[in-house]
Amino acid sequence: MIYLNILVVAFFAFALSMICGGGAGLLLIPILGYALPAAQVPVALSIGTSVSSVTKLYLFFRQINWHIVRHFLPFALVGVLVGAWLLSYLSPIYIELCMAVFLVSNLPYIFKKTSVPSKTASPFSNHFLKLIGFLAGFISALTGAVGVLFNAVYLRYGLSKEEIVATRAANEIILHLVKICLYASFGLFTLKAFYIGMLVAVAAVAATYLMKYVLPKISISIFSKIGYGAMVFSGVILLNSALISIHEAHNPSFHVVRVSKGYDASFNWDDLIYSIEFKYSEGFEFESIIRLTDLDQIRQDYVRAQEVSAHKIVIEKVYALKKISYEAYYYDSSNQLIKSIQFR
Repeated sequence: MIYLNILVVAFFAFALSMICGGGAGLLLIPILGYALPAAQVPVALSIGTSVSSVTKLYLFFRQINWHIVRHFLPFALVGVLVGAWLLSYLSPIYIELCMAVFLVSNLPYIFKKTSVPSKTASPFSNHFLKLIGFLAGFISALTGAVGVLFNAVYLRYGLSKEEIVATRAANEIILHLVKICLYASFGLFTLKAFYIGMLVAVAAVAATYLMKYVLPKISISIFSKIGYGAMVFSGVILLNSALISIHEAHNPSFHVVRVSKGYDASFNWDDLIYSIEFKYSEGFEFESIIRLTDLDQIRQDYVRAQEVSAHKIVIEKVYALKKISYEAYYYDSSNQLIKSIQFR
């Protein structure tokens, strides 16, 4: 059933991407995450989107803006090399979170009354275009998709709808092929990722041929608005997916309670607990749990001497505006608090 869902969602995602200039990959990341490990999602996306790019090049080859490709592509390849290498060490969850925040931040542009840039609009400098190429390749290697993330660059050049689709495809086809080779060399290419990638590719080709006849009927003004709308929509989906993944991986929690003469806020991340305490008389204090062995020998001996019958001792390091102190909490075998002390 998940494969049928991927096929249907991929078809509509690539159909929508033809209208708004990209975004299929960003829309597919969450659903592919249900079928593949996070590190293999970029592999399947790269397979599907590379076939999609080949189809777009076949249909819109004459609309390619070679000036953008000439400055964009070489530095995008460098970004792909760096990003693919980092993918074997970093979790893409946090990259997705940053992308989601950026995409959602484009919400005001949906309602802003602005004219679509013309051919005479002042484009970005070639150096800036090279930087954008590097970032596009870097992010694409980490997540498998860039989508509408850099659509504003294409719109700034006053490209038509067909030119945006064709130029994006020309920029991305080589990137995707290089990424696939790099993923294989880093051991991320699996048979399951290949099958799902080909499933995405079939949907992408069908959607591209269908939307070829729809695209000319849409005005460039509507095209840009839909593009920004797709950015926000992709951002919301990506944000939800990233937050769920972070919660499953680290089980974070945040609690605020009122205490005597102030408030106490605690933040849990994995097995670490951080807290901020505010007292009217003392101001803010930041607290973090440390190991007993992190203390010097004199403080360790002092802590152990206070309650020798304790089953467990928890040490907090307290950062205040004018001082640093420590707190020790002593628990019995049933995890009940026996006593607590504060020392410098």
